[in-house]
Amino acid sequence: MAVQAARGLIGPSFAHVRGNRARITRWGAYLAIGVAAAAVLGAYLVLALLVCGLAELLIQQRSHHIASIGLFLPASVAVGGMGALAWTAFKVGALSFGGGFVIIPLMQGDAVHTYHWMTNAEFLNAVALGQITPGPVVATVAAVGYAAHGLAGGLLAAFVAFTPSFSFILLGGGRFEQLRNNQRARAFLDGAGPAAIGAILGAAILLAGALQETWQFAVLAAAAVALLILKRGLV
Repeated sequence: MAVQAARGLIGPSFAHVRGNRARITRWGAYLAIGVAAAAVLGAYLVLALLVCGLAELLIQQRSHHIASIGLFLPASVAVGGMGALAWTAFKVGALSFGGGFVIIPLMQGDAVHTYHWMTNAEFLNAVALGQITPGPVVATVAAVGYAAHGLAGGLLAAFVAFTPSFSFILLGGGRFEQLRNNQRARAFLDGAGPAAIGAILGAAILLAGALQETWQFAVLAAAAVALLILKRGLV
């Protein structure tokens, strides 16, 4: 599913730089960085997207100055408590640029490796649940919240994850066209966009790594043929 999502985005993204050799080269580099960051950096994937976006902005603006960016994180949260769950859900909701698969490494890092709310296999099930229901990111993070703290955790995670995107639209919808036509914003997206597509492909590597049984790889291969070659519907 992740590979199919990335394949659908690659064509339009590449068409944007076709005809310019230098931009094609940078596009390929950003894509590769996204793949590597998702597969290796996990929770720090967002930094790679920022770096790619800022790099392209600098190149297109021919500027040698850049404002410093501070990434402020809570000094501490209760280990695995409601505070940690809320912070994870907020990061997922606020940083899901490019689609739900982009944020998979960050979510998996917190849910499986940092707080041990669920196993890799359970997380894989949560991702699959999200992909066949409306609102895949919210559904997945709600499943993570349920694994962490039951029904209350699921409701809290869903609410917190949904709030950032809802707020962005509610507060910034009127300025969308203005932002869309802003050259600096477009330049940033020219770098961050390919990196996000690469991150989706990298997420596929992480999800495949969560498989443990031989028969699961056979099902994965059959699904890949159905989705990517026969072009069947996702559900």
